[in-house]
Amino acid sequence: MILAGGVGSRFWPASTPARPKQILPLASEQPLIRDTVERILPLVPQERLRILTGGHLADPILGAVPGLEAGNFLLEPRAAGTAPVLAWAAAELERRDPDAVMVSLHADHVIQPAEAFRRLIADAAALAVEHGRLFTIGAVPTRPETGYGYIRVGAPLRKTDPTLADDETRTAGYQVAEFVEKPDRATAERYLETGEYLWNTGLFIWRAADLLDQLERHTPELAELIPVLREGGTEEFFRRAPTLSIDEGLLERSDRVGVVRATFDWDDVGAWDALYRTRPADERGNVTIGEGYAVESYGSALYADDGPVVAFGVENLIVVRTGGVTFVAHRDRAPELKTLLGQLPERLRTLD
Repeated sequence: MILAGGVGSRFWPASTPARPKQILPLASEQPLIRDTVERILPLVPQERLRILTGGHLADPILGAVPGLEAGNFLLEPRAAGTAPVLAWAAAELERRDPDAVMVSLHADHVIQPAEAFRRLIADAAALAVEHGRLFTIGAVPTRPETGYGYIRVGAPLRKTDPTLADDETRTAGYQVAEFVEKPDRATAERYLETGEYLWNTGLFIWRAADLLDQLERHTPELAELIPVLREGGTEEFFRRAPTLSIDEGLLERSDRVGVVRATFDWDDVGAWDALYRTRPADERGNVTIGEGYAVESYGSALYADDGPVVAFGVENLIVVRTGGVTFVAHRDRAPELKTLLGQLPERLRTLD
């Protein structure tokens, strides 16, 4: 299951409701969602791949990822948050295979190397079946990041069958001691120093049936709707379900959540400043996408898909030219872009 809804407003003006960031080439020369599909396909056959998104994005995604078909989509009746959407996806999967394992990915993450990612997904799937737990992947922090949630790692999970021999090559699973919200910088630095905390990647692995059972047990906002969903009442489910995230609605409440440590590099490409981590830079630290020219400039990112952009003698700027709009900001202000959008007229925010 690849979550591919959302607008990606922190990548305005390149990302808009009709052309969101997941179909933009922000980490490679091809769209983020194509990178995501190609990353998982060697492990999961295409007929078992589903893209969860709004109906208005089906055609743009089909155009961005060669080989996808209409049957690869689950089109959300409405935007309802990750808890209802993943519950719906799990119910659809459970109807096809009561024992199916579900992997939930995001269309806009950058992960390297792909081989390590696939190995960890396979190991986590085995752990989910063995322990009957909901597993998430935690990325090992490399900086005191204040834009991510964190997971405090608990005790290691023991083998369910003590007669099995120890396997030193096997991925270790741990209990989740605590989910914590985005910290301030001082707290993030402490998390980094202790080694007890991982970044919350939002990558999940679980049996579809286990997810639905846990939602019915721990999420009162959806509990009485899960049987409706399991019986095929999708329309009623989405009509009555509140907007709710899977983290807040279930994972922070359940005692059946496990975590595995990522064995790969991970980035969620949240705002323009992520380009400095996901794209190669020149010798002066400049990153360009499209026809951008950074002359006697340092630490700047240029995005140009609507004519060339030339930067001369500047430092630490983000310059975007797209859709007839030019956007300029200091790189340190990139995560605050939503604040700017609230001060712009709607026609400019959406570029309709």
